[in-house]
Amino acid sequence: MGLSILLFFIGAILGAVAGFFGARAYMKKYFQDNPPVNEDMLKAMMMQMGQKPSEKKLNQMMSSMKAQQKRSNKK
Repeated sequence: MGLSILLFFIGAILGAVAGFFGARAYMKKYFQDNPPVNEDMLKAMMMQMGQKPSEKKLNQMMSSMKAQQKRSNKK
């Protein structure tokens, strides 16, 4: 009985560690294949919405997105 409980906890810990590294590798690959929004994407989106993207507006939007990302990473 005691051995089976010990084996269960060892298996759970090993599974959690393997899951963590598996999820980490998956997310690294995902972000390499699908990078976050950059200035060119933002410029294209603004042009599709009928706005003329100025350099100042692009910089403001990129800085606000980076600030929002930093806030969400702290949580």
